[in-house]
Amino acid sequence: MMKKKSIDEKIADALDIDLDGEPKEEKHIEKVEPKEISVDPKLKESIDRRSDYSLVRNNLKDIISTGQSAIEGILNVASEGESPRAYEVVSQLIKSVSDANKDLLDLHKKMKDLNKEDTFGKQSADNITNNAIYVGSTKDLQKLISDSKKEADTIDAEYEVIDGESGKPDLPRKS
Repeated sequence: MMKKKSIDEKIADALDIDLDGEPKEEKHIEKVEPKEISVDPKLKESIDRRSDYSLVRNNLKDIISTGQSAIEGILNVASEGESPRAYEVVSQLIKSVSDANKDLLDLHKKMKDLNKEDTFGKQSADNITNNAIYVGSTKDLQKLISDSKKEADTIDAEYEVIDGESGKPDLPRKS
């Protein structure tokens, strides 16, 4: 029968040591030199840009929410004290929060423009524009259009004529 291992033996096996605390024979472990990982500079720049965008966006949102709560507080003070200076501070805070909102929208626009620059070299079907210009008189244009319609109406097919016994096709006779 197999003997059950004690807790101490299980721990010693897991830590790869003898029960008396001495390390077991060291196994030959081949050391592997770490390889330097190279990152595409464009990818790194794109990642940095996204993280900066997120950071700035979060900061602007925090500024806006803090400004809104400050406006509420100072507005209460201004309405209770009816001090012109307090109302002036309220108007400055409102302007600051409004500017932060505009900055947030500008940030989105700038990020969109930067993303367009990334895909500038990759032309998609949405970006292709074909312009055709006709130089000539109206009469020439109408002739060109009518000729193209005639060609479209014409059926180009090969056919073979099969004559009947009499050489004429059978037609219904009038009675």
